Amino acid sequence: MKLSRRETEIIVLIASGLPDKEIAQSLKISIRTVQTNVTRICLKLGARNRPHAVTKVFLKALNYT
Repeated sequence: MKLSRRETEIIVLIASGLPDKEIAQSLKISIRTVQTNVTRICLKLGARNRPHAVTKVFLKALNYT
């Protein structure tokens, strides 16, 4: 399943090492909205957690999976 533009922005910021608070500030959204988007990202990707979601996006970008 394809990530939305916002979900893509958030996964890139997660991959950059930013915590929820800084992601929320950067995107001018609430921390709860960040957390909701992370949950959706994990569900869409079939990821167990944030690092797994980042790994799946990375591997897909490399056409590895």
